Amino acid sequence: MRETLLTIPLNQDTSRKIIHIDMDAFYASIEEREQPAYVGKPLVIAHDPRKTGGKGVVTTANYTARQYGIHSAMAAAKALELCPQAQFKTPDFVLYRQVSEQIHEIFHQYTDKIEAVALDEAYLDVTENKLDQASAVAIARQLQMAVLKATSLTCSTGISYNKFLAKMASDYRKPFGLTVIRPEQARLFLAELPIEKFHGVGRKTVPKLQALGINKGRDLQASSELELMQHFGKMGFQLYRHAQGVDGRPVDYQRQRKSIGRETTFRRPLRSDEEVVPVLRELAAGVAAHLAKAQKHGKTVVLKMRDQDFNTTTKRLTVAEYVGSETQVYELAQELWQTYGQLQNGIRLLGITVTNLAPLSFEEIQLPLFRDDTPRES
Repeated sequence: MRETLLTIPLNQDTSRKIIHIDMDAFYASIEEREQPAYVGKPLVIAHDPRKTGGKGVVTTANYTARQYGIHSAMAAAKALELCPQAQFKTPDFVLYRQVSEQIHEIFHQYTDKIEAVALDEAYLDVTENKLDQASAVAIARQLQMAVLKATSLTCSTGISYNKFLAKMASDYRKPFGLTVIRPEQARLFLAELPIEKFHGVGRKTVPKLQALGINKGRDLQASSELELMQHFGKMGFQLYRHAQGVDGRPVDYQRQRKSIGRETTFRRPLRSDEEVVPVLRELAAGVAAHLAKAQKHGKTVVLKMRDQDFNTTTKRLTVAEYVGSETQVYELAQELWQTYGQLQNGIRLLGITVTNLAPLSFEEIQLPLFRDDTPRES
């Protein structure tokens, strides 16, 4: 019996007015504002790997450091290798959160339909707004100047009729850029972009697309939905629609993120602990970086494993105190692997997710209900 894959007709809604606001090198820019001596020098927001034995990941970097190829989620040791003269600054998330809250107060002067993606990034639906302003472009300009005046920080804005295009627009011209993508411009705008510039296309997906002859947006637009779904599954479904400028997701201003995770698939199955361990470390580093950016930590670590027969196993470990650092996430994932991992059929996919999330500002205070005189190592 032949399996039939049904495609869903495209539904293009151009009625909304959405602004994506992305602060320019947010954490680094705050540090430059606080310490002007950093300005013009390569600045990396991360624990100094020379003091941590090479551990840690980059939270962000200023534009000077980015010229050396340094980017967020990169190992701090690699950043030092790329730019030995870089200055490393330990993140000050209390300060960053305070500035983010100040900026969000400005957003609320225009609309309450705000979807915060991270401390430095948000979508605003201004289809209806508190100023009764018909022009989303005018609102975006006012927002940029209001944020600059209040914080001395710049942001880039993208304006369009859906979230995907607004995000693509804000990334197009940085820093302090303003880009509009109108319905009649969307396909042409996307056609000229290299495939690696598409939001949601990761570094591991790029070579897979290029192997299919998809190098630019126009190549993606010429691909069939069926072909993309056969190669990329659910992601192919999304890629097809995004290439046509279609994204039906609303600005979810009541959303509460429930988990943060990363996973990776292997062309050749892993067959030894020596192959698994570095992957777990890499995944843990990525999850920790995303947790830091979202200002979250959690109590449950989930390990997802899939063998070459496509049997998927998911195991979780819940602990009493919140975890969020690379070391904490890795150690719990490693414990799950040692307990439940199976190599006899090879490993085709590994994933780590942290759930039971709470804001970093929330910490449990453990009260000493019983006296404990047991000696401890210091």
